[in-house]
Amino acid sequence: MRTSIATVSLSGSLTEKLTAAARAGFDGVEIFENDLLACPLTPEEIRARTADLGLSIDLYQPMRDIEAVPEDEFARNLRRARHKFDLMRRLGADTVLVCSSVSPLAVNDDALAAGQLSQLADLAQDFGIRVAYEALAWGRHVSTYDHAWSIVEAADHPSLGTCLDSFHILARGSDPKGIEDIPGEKIFFLQLADAPLMAMDVLQWSRHYRCFPGQGGFDIAGLLGHVLRAGYRGPLSLEVFNDVFRQAEAGPTAVDARRSLLVLQEATGIAALPAPVVPTGVAFAELVTPDVEPVTALLGALGFTRRAKHRSKPVDLWQQGEARVLVNTGPAARRDGTSLAAVGLESPDPAAAARRAESLLAPVLPRRRAPEDALLDAVAAPDGVELFFCATEHPELPSWTEDFEAVEHRGGVSRVHRVDHLALTQPWHQFDEAALFHSGVLGLSGQDSVDVADPYGLHRSRAVTNADGSVRIALGVGPAPTDEDARAQHIAFATDDVVTAARHFRDAGGRLLPMPANYYDDLAARYEFADGELETYRELGILYDRDADGEFRHCYTETVGRVFFELVQRDGGYRGYGAQNAPVRLAAQHAVGRRPGR
Repeated sequence: MRTSIATVSLSGSLTEKLTAAARAGFDGVEIFENDLLACPLTPEEIRARTADLGLSIDLYQPMRDIEAVPEDEFARNLRRARHKFDLMRRLGADTVLVCSSVSPLAVNDDALAAGQLSQLADLAQDFGIRVAYEALAWGRHVSTYDHAWSIVEAADHPSLGTCLDSFHILARGSDPKGIEDIPGEKIFFLQLADAPLMAMDVLQWSRHYRCFPGQGGFDIAGLLGHVLRAGYRGPLSLEVFNDVFRQAEAGPTAVDARRSLLVLQEATGIAALPAPVVPTGVAFAELVTPDVEPVTALLGALGFTRRAKHRSKPVDLWQQGEARVLVNTGPAARRDGTSLAAVGLESPDPAAAARRAESLLAPVLPRRRAPEDALLDAVAAPDGVELFFCATEHPELPSWTEDFEAVEHRGGVSRVHRVDHLALTQPWHQFDEAALFHSGVLGLSGQDSVDVADPYGLHRSRAVTNADGSVRIALGVGPAPTDEDARAQHIAFATDDVVTAARHFRDAGGRLLPMPANYYDDLAARYEFADGELETYRELGILYDRDADGEFRHCYTETVGRVFFELVQRDGGYRGYGAQNAPVRLAAQHAVGRRPGR
């Protein structure tokens, strides 16, 4: 189906918004009146610019407070409408959005509303324009889609139809199944927006917290199914009011928006995309650093050994069990310290995973490689971390490990056996985009968002994982769009005995993050421990959590650059991340001079 986006969903000038929409692959746009009024171009010039970009103007909006008003007020409304219809003809737009009235002059009289909308449609017809009537969730007398449709049906005018908006329908808890009773040809337009589930004033919810489909808590796919079964064949259009999106760059936001529609069309069977290839493990985490000494000293204390070096690049492989960390000192290294630059994801079919990514607007990155290097495709996540699709030492597929030459190393007891999870703090304006990217492109399942208290505000965190937990990525965002370059990242390593692993780390010269004594006093009040157990946790800075399925013990290293490490012991079926301990950890990191991300 054709796709469209309202200009209000993007930041910047009207021409910037049009360019971003076209580059992202949209077919059309809804032009929001404020964007046109602020634009120095004439309607004819906007029409030409839009056509040059390959876009249609699918809707002009909004026209407010038209219906169910006294006759003298309605006469003024018709005069206003005549002017707007003439402007639309110059613009090349053939559909106008009319919102249900919120005016104090409006009366609760459906017959009057239908009659006046019919007169408006008569005038619109003279200009070759259709009127799409929409129920605002906070409309004075008309606030539900079925009520709006009953008025349109009573008016019985060929140039009058209804506009369905997923937010207005689902925010009020209306049953969308009734949409199937509306003739498809009378659904003139469909606007889609998701939103997090919140208990707040619906107007403020709508104006500030909408998001793209798949990023909130509404069943947008279910609603769309009802609309399609009604026979609607118009564009799928996004109308998203969001404070963050309106401050972010228009280009990436438009790509995120169109990706959301591609995933939505796949979910409803409208479009067929390459099937998701869910990763089955973490092959490696790659750290970029201008100085190997601090991070390799930390890895060595954790029990990792340098196993191999890349044959053509300044990259070393450090390994313990199945946990692998690449240390890269190439020219792209940040001068301000160590950062996590790339993650290798084990894939049963790396080529198919790359095709899936490209179909969802995540192109394979160009990569400098020697002729003998293994072919290894990577895409960029929204935060810039490169994600490689790997088949480590698979007998029938090229393996990235073939690019490395073994170096002499000492053996030892492995206390870490794999990467438990990765925690990546996102740029403040890309948190929702990151969640959709990891679920849509990678096929990971998203968990509920969690708010975590920090001494300087609230952090949001949302984990994505595969079915067996062999891939876990915790996506976070800080409390404010400041200190973007200081966004923390951390790698958690799984161990069967966190106490022994922590002791060996400390005895090897590593420094564990100390936790406040008050935390352990509170633990003693909440849980019962074996003799000496709590004292051991206090000594080593080990945090503890428990749920109905199991127990979780974890501790943290110091931070090097933007990166720190975590040792994790999961017992039973515990699947969380110790979220209730996060405020203590964040405060402890602040206390040692590091303002961390989540």
